[in-house]
Amino acid sequence: MKAMLLHEYGEAARFREEDIPQPRTKPGHVLIQVKAASFNPVDYKIRTLGPDFGPELPAVLHGDVAGVVEEVGQGVTAFKPGDKVYGCAGGVRGTGGALAEYMLADADLLAPMPGNLGFSESAALPLVSLTAWQGLHDMASVVKGAHVLVHGATGGVGHVAVQVAKNLGARVAGTVGSAVKAEVARSLGVEEVINYKQEPVEEYVRRLTAGQGFDVVMDTVGGKNLEACFPATKLYGHVVTSVARGDHDLSLAHARGLTIHCVFMLLPLVTGQDRAHYGLVLRRLAAWAEAGSLRPLLDSRRFAVTEANEAHEYWASGKHQGKIVLEWR
Repeated sequence: MKAMLLHEYGEAARFREEDIPQPRTKPGHVLIQVKAASFNPVDYKIRTLGPDFGPELPAVLHGDVAGVVEEVGQGVTAFKPGDKVYGCAGGVRGTGGALAEYMLADADLLAPMPGNLGFSESAALPLVSLTAWQGLHDMASVVKGAHVLVHGATGGVGHVAVQVAKNLGARVAGTVGSAVKAEVARSLGVEEVINYKQEPVEEYVRRLTAGQGFDVVMDTVGGKNLEACFPATKLYGHVVTSVARGDHDLSLAHARGLTIHCVFMLLPLVTGQDRAHYGLVLRRLAAWAEAGSLRPLLDSRRFAVTEANEAHEYWASGKHQGKIVLEWR
């Protein structure tokens, strides 16, 4: 089969189109004919930094996939050949990735594709949606009536976090950096839009929460923004972050009695633990998509899988607006 193979890690590392053996089906797994994959920032970090959880070289990267089941392994009863499936199922240590014509995936990590979405839209959802679900539902226990602030409300994780929070019944505020993004945020369900370039934390906390702070604040930006979440969160509230790497001063979080949740969505893929939970969550997310209450934002530019290098460069340029998708053509 054709695949985009990586032979080294580092800033100069490039994908090469090569022919490699097609994976053999094994118990508990399905062989997927890949139709689309999506790009996530972690894919760039794996390529350029080669972290401990990166796959062995030569490697096939990218975890998000949508495609058609080609074969099912022993013990798999949830899927059959011909089924359309989606999930985040590889691209890390011990797994193959989605930048290939076929991908072998643990059936527990997959779910039927939303019936109203195509392959590209479906491939854009898994990692960001599972990150948002894990942080807001599993960790922070967002319930109906909660007041939630999402930082980076139109970003990859952020735009889905807004919709997950809405589906859980929350009142949602979100930060953006421009008038154009403010309109996008409103279209996703953000009720209270904050331009972080124009309004300091103290002012929007006073304006929107009478100075008390939000029940839950989700940080999808990272860096110093994590510390900016602390004064925006109510006493004993919850801060969720998907980008906690770095050194941070937790003094204010301690003073306010906050609970900080760090989401590393790839852990079940790397460790093998609790994978079945992701399959169940993806089924619920698919139901939301089919009901019209969850949709991905896709960048207008599309890439072939064979243009993986160009897709990585495009993301690094910062010109994208929405998820970057790669398709087999």
